[in-house]
Amino acid sequence: MRPALPGADLCITSNEAFELPELPHRVLLVGGGYIAVEFAGIFAGLGSSVTLAYRGDQVLRGFDDDVRNHLATEIVKHGIDLRLHAVPQSVERLPHGRLRVALRTAAGVESLEVDAVMLATGRMPNTRGLGLEAAGVVLSDNGAVVVDAYGASSVPSIHAVGDVTDRVALTPVAIREGAALAATLFGGQPTPVDHADVPHAVFSSPPVGVVGLTEAQARSRLDAVTVYKASFRPLKATLSGRDEKTLMKLVVDGDTQRVLGAHMVGPDAPEIIQAVAIAVKAGLTKAQFDATVAVHPTAAEEFVTMR
Repeated sequence: MRPALPGADLCITSNEAFELPELPHRVLLVGGGYIAVEFAGIFAGLGSSVTLAYRGDQVLRGFDDDVRNHLATEIVKHGIDLRLHAVPQSVERLPHGRLRVALRTAAGVESLEVDAVMLATGRMPNTRGLGLEAAGVVLSDNGAVVVDAYGASSVPSIHAVGDVTDRVALTPVAIREGAALAATLFGGQPTPVDHADVPHAVFSSPPVGVVGLTEAQARSRLDAVTVYKASFRPLKATLSGRDEKTLMKLVVDGDTQRVLGAHMVGPDAPEIIQAVAIAVKAGLTKAQFDATVAVHPTAAEEFVTMR
């Protein structure tokens, strides 16, 4: 999606970012979701000077607040100029080829000169013009195909899976939905897809790994919630002297002690959260986490040693 922004046609998206003829020296990324923070890390890692502008209070809306705040602190340490409550007003091409961006912030409107502006302001289902409405298929307000647990639309002969249904827009989820639909239609085994406790990662710098409920979600649903947190400097950072910290967090049902959510920001977070997701999906308790002997020295051991 491109915002209604004067000069939006001069900007790139994550599609065009892979086709740039050369590395832009200065880049402005607009957005605060997965794509924005991932590409901010990519460009910064390649040596570009990166400004990340987001209109909201904090990046990664919908994630746990501790995760959001920790990641924001860490990406600034990595040299990214993070601007919150910042909205571009216009983009224009200058005679020498660079772009001038008028950026509205809490302090007023300022002017930035950059080599590229990347819009990471969201994606929407590409269903317009397919004739779905004429066929009787019910679409949501953003064009997503409305389906039941088995992938069936309002028209019995038309099914949909993946991002076009706007449920959980992740590649492994789309693959799982496709396999379930094949089993339902051709295997004689009606198979719904469970979208609860789907692990997901943000390949930012540092990366994020998450499964289950955020603290806010848990508190909105339960009377008693216990939270365990650890923030520490990884061992390799003590040798290198780098100023970086890892965050790990468990959200636990205060009554049953079931672990409802696990959150991590730091090196190898996606790899670690994949294994933790099995425990969360299985409904294991904090006591069962505690009973698991730690592998030392690792970052992952914090998930079984937090008290």
